[in-house]
Amino acid sequence: MEIKVIILNARSKAFAAVNIEMLNAYFEIGRKIVEEEQKGKSRAGYGGKVIDLLSSELKIEFGSGFDGSNLRRMRRFYLAYKIWETLSPKLTWSHYCELIKISNRLERNFYEKECIQERWGVRDLRRQIESGLFYRLPAGKKEGGFLQLASEGHKLLKPEDIVKDPYVFEFLKLPEPYSEKELEERIIKNLQMFLLELGKGFSFVARQFRMNIGKKQFYADLVFYNKELRCYVLIDLKISKISHSDVGQMNLYLNYFKSKVNSLGDNEPIGIILSRDKDNIEIKYALGGISSQIFTSKYMLSLPSAEDLKRAVESSC
Repeated sequence: MEIKVIILNARSKAFAAVNIEMLNAYFEIGRKIVEEEQKGKSRAGYGGKVIDLLSSELKIEFGSGFDGSNLRRMRRFYLAYKIWETLSPKLTWSHYCELIKISNRLERNFYEKECIQERWGVRDLRRQIESGLFYRLPAGKKEGGFLQLASEGHKLLKPEDIVKDPYVFEFLKLPEPYSEKELEERIIKNLQMFLLELGKGFSFVARQFRMNIGKKQFYADLVFYNKELRCYVLIDLKISKISHSDVGQMNLYLNYFKSKVNSLGDNEPIGIILSRDKDNIEIKYALGGISSQIFTSKYMLSLPSAEDLKRAVESSC
């Protein structure tokens, strides 16, 4: 009904207006705190006293939202951005509370851009930061890649752009030991989180997609479609190292999709083989001479540390 649309639009505009005013207020409070600290910079511990005194006064009149920890967030908010015009009204104060925890400016800019483009909620943003998305994208492993990610966000221009290394599946909460079937079942039960981990443009197509090739039947574990690259993406799950036969089987699947499944306008399908471990040298030889778009990557069942991811990137550059 048109009346419902009018009400929803009005609420959305009201929320946006309130959000902008709140961000502006917190930005200005942060600026005032920094300016007051700078006046007494020659006195040791002066900055901390400013916040404690201000908090004592504000809590009496405005409540717990102005306790010392929140005022410190406002201070950090101002120091992280400095120029009001660089802030986005599409993000809430809760979003910015997560972003200001990131000291690396390039990394923070990347998450801010992706959060706006992909409309992440605060929970999704926190999860992407904790899983080190910035350091797991292929663009970051190229010269100048982090600068590009910070200025443009994650762009899908070619097949390899969709592949992360590693993938992080901490949300599956999968107990050891487990089978490939159990891994697949947990993914289906947590499909929304799995789609978030896959990245932009993915939609679910099928599980155990059946292919009749000659007199045999084959099954692709998971099939998705990526609207950004306009192609099918087939995912094969392994709990052991990737073998030459795994690569050959994926090549067979992709050839089937090209001839039997693709529609007019679809690009060549992409295959991703995921395993808990992989031998890069062995895979290099296994992929040799295969023209299909097959990629291999590791997956992890727990969140990696940021330092581990940074070291992994540095060693691969």
